[in-house]
Order: sequence, then structure tokens, then C-alpha cells
Amino acid sequence: MQLRPFSLGLATPLRTARGSIDRREGFLVAVDPESDGESVPAPGLGEATPLPGWTESRSACEAALREVGDGNGGKEPATRALSRLDPTETPAARHGLALALADATARDADRSLSEHLARTEGLPAPAEAVPVNATIGDGDPGATVDAAETAVEAGFDCLKVKVGARGLDADVERLRAVRRAVGDDVSLRADANGAWDRETAREAVERLAPLGLAYLEQPLPADDLDGAAALRSAAADADSGPRVPIALDESLASRGLDAVLDAGAADAVVLKPMAIGGPDRTLAAARRARETGVEPVVTTTVDAVVARTAAVHVAAAIPDVAPCGLATGPLLDADLAPDPCPVSDGAAAVPSGPGLAGDAFDGLP
Repeated sequence: MQLRPFSLGLATPLRTARGSIDRREGFLVAVDPESDGESVPAPGLGEATPLPGWTESRSACEAALREVGDGNGGKEPATRALSRLDPTETPAARHGLALALADATARDADRSLSEHLARTEGLPAPAEAVPVNATIGDGDPGATVDAAETAVEAGFDCLKVKVGARGLDADVERLRAVRRAVGDDVSLRADANGAWDRETAREAVERLAPLGLAYLEQPLPADDLDGAAALRSAAADADSGPRVPIALDESLASRGLDAVLDAGAADAVVLKPMAIGGPDRTLAAARRARETGVEPVVTTTVDAVVARTAAVHVAAAIPDVAPCGLATGPLLDADLAPDPCPVSDGAAAVPSGPGLAGDAFDGLP
């Protein structure tokens, strides 16, 4: 196993209720038969790009990867090394190695990564394109509307607006302005990143219901599953008018998918492969969610092109997936390689070559 560190700046800092993100740092993880033995059938590439708050720190990610890479004097089979990476403690590290191994296996079988994942989970043939949403960061009403209109003109019919960094009155004004500007045919989501307390979240649901939100994402702190369940129940029991579905994101990293599902706290779950610990675990999580009537949505943690491409493959393997948060490449000032998943008219193309994208990334490690 080989590691190559990288550091990429964002074109513009992404402001959220949890703070500002201005740089993404991580590691390319490469495996091949020469260095990893018979457990690796072909060269494979993965990416480990931690984001504290969702995953381990960069230093913990690097330490975990180097520890398993040095196992048995560097001769431990990569598949065995993967089993030693804890997806709850170092999910980004596990993602990097799990993706590299899945890429190698799919390339050896001459199948795309989405085909490999779908076959592994017993799912139908994957989609050729994945619907995606545009993400709109915090800004005043004018700037928010400008960004929304630009996204719609570019072909997006689903918008996710970041809220929670301002007072509720300001966020309600922003979302109302967006709805007036883009009309009712555009799906509108709001993401509070856990910024509100229960009273504020309850008021937000009541005031935002007339806007017909597709869902309100992470309105409460990640650990407050009881509050999310109560908020969801109150919305469902409303006497009249539209309800606001509740989606959870950070709660999955904090409490885990099983706890979220057991609590009845979500109508949708936002699955970040980097935070869940790999494409294999993410697709399995999507299946579990669907079995309980909860819709899965796949997003990135503003990753580089390798992990972003993998996330597109995961989403493509989920039948009839809702719009996903995968159009995040333009948030980066530069990337590791050209994007093999171009977004057009609100959908990301799924690479059809073997593994991640055929030979598109062969020069990276």
C-alpha cells in the first residue's frame, strides 16, 4: 500500500453553521499486486480525506493507514489490513483502503465500480447518471437568490440551502426569497448543520412548512435523536398543510445509522462514504435505511475527485436514488485530476470504464 498526501484549497470558503471550510487535505491510497500480494488482483486507487466533526483528524487518519501499511513488515495482505481499520474510529482511513481494494477488484473483473457494488449487494444494474442537488452556502437574501437562480439556469432542479449561521428570521427570509425566485417546480432543501435548539427547530418547521421543503436537514445537534424524533412526529401530526420531512446527517457520525433508525428520528438519511467508512458500508447502509422506509441520499465531505467519483458510483447503485450532494467539485480551487463525472442538467454522469473510471486516474499515485 502506498500513500500520497495532498492539499487542495476551496475556491471560496464554505460557510456553514459548524464553521468555515477553506481547505481539504488527505491521502491517495494505492494498492497493487506487486506490493500487496495475491490479495490484490489489480492496481486500485482510493482516497482518504478526513473532515474532523464527521471523521477522524488528518493525523489520526495518516497514523491508522501507516500502521496497517507497515503490518508484518509491509507484507500484510491489503484485505487483512482493511479488517484492522475501525470504521467508527478512523472511517476516512478505512474509506481510502476499502475504495482502493474495490477499485482493484472491479478493474480485474472488467466492471465499473457501481456494477461491482450492485452485484455485491444483490441490486439491479446501476444507473448511468445520478441526479444531484446544488449546494448554496450562507449569504444575505440577495446573494442566496443569485446563487439559486444561477444553479437553476445551469439545469439543477434541486437546491440545498445552508441555514443556521444567522438568526431564524433571516433564514426564513432567505428561503422565502429563494422559493419566490425559483418557483414551486424546484425542489428545495434546508440544512441547519445542527445549529438549532428544540424550540427554534419547532418554530422553523412551522414557519417553513408553507415553502414545501423536500426536507430540513439536521435541525438539532447530532446527539439529540429524541428531539429529532419528536420534531418529526409533531410535523406528521400537524392538523393541516404540508409537513416538513426531517433528514439527518451529523447524527449518523455521532450516533450511527442503527440508532437513528431505531429512534424513528428521520425521513431521510444523508450518507457520506468518507464518514461511514467506505463505499461498501455506504451502500449497505442505504439498503438498511430503505428497508425501514427511510430514504438514503449520498453526499461528499467536499472530497477530491477520486472519492467524489466513488460516491457517484455508490449513488448509482441505489435504485431510484433522490438527488444527491455530489456536485461539489467546483467548490475546489484545483483538483487532483479532471473530473470523469461531469454534471449536466442536474445529473452526474457515471463512468462506464472498469473500476472507478478506467485508466483516468492511473497517473495519480
